[in-house]
Amino acid sequence: MVSGVGPLGIQRLLTHFSSAGRVLSASVGELTCVPGIGPTIAKRIAAARAEIDVDEQLRIADENSISILTPGCSNYPALLKEIPDPPAVLFVKGDLKEIDGLAVAIVGTRHASRYGLKQAETLGASLANAGFTVVSGMARGIDTAAHRGALKAGGRTIAVLASGVLAPYPPENKQLSEEIAAQGCVMSEAAPTMPPLSGMFPQRNRIISGLTLGTIVVEAADRSGALITARHAGEQNRQVFAVPGQVDNRLATGTNRLIRDGARLVTSIDDVLEELGPLSQETRRDDGTTIRDPAELSLNEIETQVLQAIEKGGSLIDEITVHTQIPVQRVLATVSVLEMRGLVRKVSGNRVVRL
Repeated sequence: MVSGVGPLGIQRLLTHFSSAGRVLSASVGELTCVPGIGPTIAKRIAAARAEIDVDEQLRIADENSISILTPGCSNYPALLKEIPDPPAVLFVKGDLKEIDGLAVAIVGTRHASRYGLKQAETLGASLANAGFTVVSGMARGIDTAAHRGALKAGGRTIAVLASGVLAPYPPENKQLSEEIAAQGCVMSEAAPTMPPLSGMFPQRNRIISGLTLGTIVVEAADRSGALITARHAGEQNRQVFAVPGQVDNRLATGTNRLIRDGARLVTSIDDVLEELGPLSQETRRDDGTTIRDPAELSLNEIETQVLQAIEKGGSLIDEITVHTQIPVQRVLATVSVLEMRGLVRKVSGNRVVRL
């Protein structure tokens, strides 16, 4: 909450002083010894204990059922810990779940065409139906359409705000923010009641991409903020996707250029599933099943049963047959399909291991 201290500044301060308590009790002279902390910011930090009412913010969060997460919390998003500048604190209204590690962002222009809005809503719904969490920034246009698509499909969605979670922007999306919180969550690194500040929008974009396995850009002009999110995704080693548009459409110049420069062209969710590789760590669904590769989301019921029946150290075909009660010939055929999809491998005769 100290103006001028961003995520990288916080990292430097914590590295130097070892704890937030020591940072806040340090003198101005001690603070200026930290790289990037000049006299002005040092004075703000030194004055913070007297000028900032933290207890009031904690009370507001408690009264509004807002969770406060730091990287040390068990439910802090694992993917977000991997980026160079993760938020030092997240205010979350709603529920974060382990399955939200299987997420894709959809972003784009605020001034979207009918085509763009339709594509964003369709992709949001398709991803939600497949089991992905849809992440966006709840801005007008493409972001709103993506959230609504996920909500209509009954799936999970996360909105990352540049304002506090109790001061949603734009104001007309207040009802939408409540719907998202009920079916996912709304989050921000800004204090709950903080209004939107212009500098926070580019900063929050790194969180949108950082929470996800990949970012889909739907309609973006040359200077669209969505391109900043795509750049963050590339820098974070996440996949970048783009929906193509007409060459004479100003709103398609950014997306078409992304495709020219190597982004994966997206016409349907199949393009997304084909590109996303194995997860860095398996994700558990609410029903107890685990996901190790996004491709598993497109499996049918029998394929899923066979895959989930394979133990961590591998299983014999007979063991899978007994566990699933599926005829052995059907199990063998299903294992062959899973092997072709790169999800399992046969070893030592009749033993199968999950990749």
